[in-house]
Amino acid sequence: MRDTPARLLRLLSLLQTPREWPGSELAERLEVSPRTVRRDVDRLRELGYPVQASLGVQGGYRLVAGKAMPPLLLDDEEAVAIAVGLRAAARQPVAGIAEASLRALAKLQQVLPPRLGRHVRTLSAATVSSPAAAVPLVDPTQLIVLAAAAAAHERVRFDYRAGDGAASRRLVEPHRLVLVDRRWYVVAHDNERDDWRTFRVDRIENAKTTGVRVPHRELPADDASAFVTTRLYGLVPVFRAVATLAMPAEQAAARLGDYAGKLAPLDDTSCRWHSPEDTLDWLAFRLTLLDCDFTVHEPPELIEHLRRLGLRITRAVAPDDGGIRK
Repeated sequence: MRDTPARLLRLLSLLQTPREWPGSELAERLEVSPRTVRRDVDRLRELGYPVQASLGVQGGYRLVAGKAMPPLLLDDEEAVAIAVGLRAAARQPVAGIAEASLRALAKLQQVLPPRLGRHVRTLSAATVSSPAAAVPLVDPTQLIVLAAAAAAHERVRFDYRAGDGAASRRLVEPHRLVLVDRRWYVVAHDNERDDWRTFRVDRIENAKTTGVRVPHRELPADDASAFVTTRLYGLVPVFRAVATLAMPAEQAAARLGDYAGKLAPLDDTSCRWHSPEDTLDWLAFRLTLLDCDFTVHEPPELIEHLRRLGLRITRAVAPDDGGIRK
């Protein structure tokens, strides 16, 4: 980067990341020599930016926290990432998040340089989100309380309404917040039950920290997301389907994608499908989505489920007493 002003802006953008930047890495990013990096750092200091240098193997440059900081600087990829993230956030089931995301995106466009501003506006104008499924909204203040408690290893009390409507007062140690299928969950150790539990955040009210900090507990799973997924699937029986599909194996593989499981050709026009393990509803959905004739061999639970589903669909499209289809 031979243009000194552009290089200084790029250097500032890198230094705004809260980390230690070795001079060699900065030189590689800016495509200049380490000596040029040192001169550029001196220029930034002359302009009033608090760049601190530390020696040693782990040393490097960083902006000093708590000092006067430069305006927000974003490169092309960072600007696009924020714009995409804000548009995605607008579809999350958090109360007020849609309006807040649009306000933040409008503010971002106002402070960006003209070229980046045009990129963000173009991306926003050309992007259309599919309608989100209706799910209960989450109170953002509850998310903040739970997140802060998880970070500080602090106990929290809250009122919880279970799926059957039963209400209870809980004392827990939040571990992580997890978003699964547009629902927010908090993984926490329940002190009164002395066990790990998963709570839906939209069913939590009056969450308050207790001021009691506790030692970190190890979650009995690889990560919080896997823990929540396992608990959710553990509540619903899962099965493996075996079915004959009136479709070539190659075509079935293309339509099933990552959900293909095992496909064995029977002839040029049909194949045998051994599905991955899943719920009856999802197995039925995948089969009907293939848009071909099929015969289910097992499990019997899926055969009965499809039979009931077929009767329900037939009733839905059958003419009523007046001969008018509903």
